[in-house]
Amino acid sequence: MSLDPAWIVEDLSPSQSWLRIARPNWRDPLDPTYSGAWGGRWNPRGAFPTLYFNGDLHTARYNLRRFAHLQGYEPEDLLEESAPILVEATLPRGQSVVDAHSEEGLEALGLAATYPLDEAGAMIGWERCQPIGAMVQKAGLRGIHGRSTEVPDRSGRELAWFPATQRSRAHLIRRLDFADWYW
Repeated sequence: MSLDPAWIVEDLSPSQSWLRIARPNWRDPLDPTYSGAWGGRWNPRGAFPTLYFNGDLHTARYNLRRFAHLQGYEPEDLLEESAPILVEATLPRGQSVVDAHSEEGLEALGLAATYPLDEAGAMIGWERCQPIGAMVQKAGLRGIHGRSTEVPDRSGRELAWFPATQRSRAHLIRRLDFADWYW
């Protein structure tokens, strides 16, 4: 599949660090195969490996609040030894991704400028986003730099990264314990 000329493509800076929330017992929190097998917002189940990152600490905190709330507790209820860690990483050089955060970028992808909500105010679901992710990956781009669905003012940014090959790896910078990143 060829690159759609309407898409807005961004080249990520190799010095940009990305944040990933992980369980402290994960052997490799930068392994993209889990989401590849189970799917996510931008990748269909079983289609291709994907690693989901937060663009900043603000977004990561919102995402953890949502996760905790869905599990029936609040971040304040977590025990330090079992609470999520934050992994900071960089990506290999030469990562071109599609813009899904500006109004122009969203519209070029066929999404509402109000994303993550549609024009009627309803959340745009995975079933709408996954085919877009598949087209972007098939066109040879390395991911989708989009608005977070969890930050109410639309300022949060996330990255769904599609590694080029099995050897393409995110590079660990550091791991932060819960108390060092959440509060």
